[in-house]
Amino acid sequence: MTIAWYGHLNYMSVPLATAVMVSWGIAFFEYWLAVPANRIGHQVYSAAELKTMQEVITLVVFAVFSATYLKEPITLQHAAGFALIVAGAALVFYAG
Repeated sequence: MTIAWYGHLNYMSVPLATAVMVSWGIAFFEYWLAVPANRIGHQVYSAAELKTMQEVITLVVFAVFSATYLKEPITLQHAAGFALIVAGAALVFYAG
C-alpha cells in the first residue's frame, strides 16, 4: 500500500486522475495478497495481533521507502516516534 499511497509523489506532473487510477490498480493487487494472508494468519493470531503486525511492517516499509525512493531522510524525531509506535505494538503481544 505504501507504493499505492505515496509512489505518485515523485510524479507530480502526472494528472491527479491518472495517479488515482494507477494507485487503485496497485492497491487492488495488494488486496489480493492481503485478504488471503489475513485468513491464513487468523488461524494463529487474533485480528488485533494481525492488524498490529500489519501496522509495524507498514511502518518499517514506509521508512525504507521514504528514505530510498522519496529521498526524504528519517530524522531522529521520526525514529523516536516510530520506536514509540513499535513499543506500543509490543504491548499487544506481551501484555497480560
